[in-house]
Amino acid sequence: MYLDISKSHKLQRLQLSEKSGDLVIACAPHWHQPDPKLAPSARVAVACVEIPLALEPHDSKPAPPSVTLSARQARRIALGAQGFADPYPSGRRDRRHLARVLGRVKLLQIDSVTALLRAHYLPAFARIGPYPRALLDNLTQGRRRSLFEYWGHEASFIPLEHHPLFRWRMVEAQAGQGLYRELARFGQEQAALVADTLARVEAEGPLSASDFEEGRGSGGWWGWSARKQALELLFWQGLVTAASRRRSFERLYDLPERVLPPDILALPTPEPEEAQRRLLLLAAEALGVATEVDLRAYVRMDAERAKLRLAELLEAEALLPAQVKGWDQPAYLHPEALRPRRFTRAVLLSPFDSLVWERPRCERLFNFHYRLEFYTPEAKRRYGYYVMPFLLGDALVGRVALKSDHAGGRLQVTGAFAEPGQARPEIAEALNQALHQLAAWLDLPGVHIDRNGDLAALLPHKT
Repeated sequence: MYLDISKSHKLQRLQLSEKSGDLVIACAPHWHQPDPKLAPSARVAVACVEIPLALEPHDSKPAPPSVTLSARQARRIALGAQGFADPYPSGRRDRRHLARVLGRVKLLQIDSVTALLRAHYLPAFARIGPYPRALLDNLTQGRRRSLFEYWGHEASFIPLEHHPLFRWRMVEAQAGQGLYRELARFGQEQAALVADTLARVEAEGPLSASDFEEGRGSGGWWGWSARKQALELLFWQGLVTAASRRRSFERLYDLPERVLPPDILALPTPEPEEAQRRLLLLAAEALGVATEVDLRAYVRMDAERAKLRLAELLEAEALLPAQVKGWDQPAYLHPEALRPRRFTRAVLLSPFDSLVWERPRCERLFNFHYRLEFYTPEAKRRYGYYVMPFLLGDALVGRVALKSDHAGGRLQVTGAFAEPGQARPEIAEALNQALHQLAAWLDLPGVHIDRNGDLAALLPHKT
């Protein structure tokens, strides 16, 4: 077994108790960009060799005592970790404010649902209020970008400095591992098409799927064309990346060396185990206190790996064991997690906000049963198509179904529902203010409220 023990990291305290004769996987220390002179089929990401490693046995030190938390303490730790206790800006928001949000949440989920606004814009609004959306656009494309697209939680914008932590996933994808089953099978059966697609991007990129002569999908996986599937496979493998997006939000693909800064590509590539530990630590920082499932879901890691890496992090005391009253699973507490006591925010949360995207965690923290109804037939929806939880202080007190009506110049509230016991005038007043702030940020002059739900009955009908 091999553990990359960085001298600048708490993991230097890890001890190994493996028997002699284990193997160390020694990988190239840098993410080598493929030689452009090579044929697509010969592009290589990482070379590894096996070296015998003999380790001396040792006595394990006792585990640190478990921290016991109440449900309310856990909820407040989670809110603090997600940035909801940070100072609320009073002036114009700039790149520094966005950087602070990204430092908290670590990544922004991308999604195609547009009932209100593209998903990745909304988490920052919930934390710092009305900011120029062009600021985030500038972070995701162009020469001053500081984010790249990859599979984080789901498809995500991720800070560039974390690129090395995902390279093990790219290498696995090149071997056909860790992929959706249909995409892995496509890669095996259509290897020649995939290689030709990469050659076209090399010669002509950036390119979108619609730039290929075959055009759009014709009933394949997710309705994708063969070229779109090839591009998505290459994207997962790290052999192409997202250069930008068109106004339609269609992704443009190009070679990483033509998109990402050279200093990012030159960063050392950690061993897979070290990268996985660091990803779980990032998740722990973003969540504050969390179960194993919470942590691995945040960074899209399988259960077997996550359990091994979390055990190592506990042994290193990089994470602390915790028990949360009312939780039926053990928890992990980040040692530097904030424990704020006062929350004053009144904000609407995107369905793809990292505070609520893991539905069982949302229910444990807030006693808030939340499900997406995008793909539910309209007649079977309980609340609406696009429903945003309403955070008031440290509680989720209601949910609001919304859509942007740009033609009518208004924010349409198709339903507003309080949690049990929360249909009170003061909550409706806070919600009304939050709705108008959101409408103004979306450049919608008015707010129209349908009489659907107990909170809707307490809101002004049209403003």
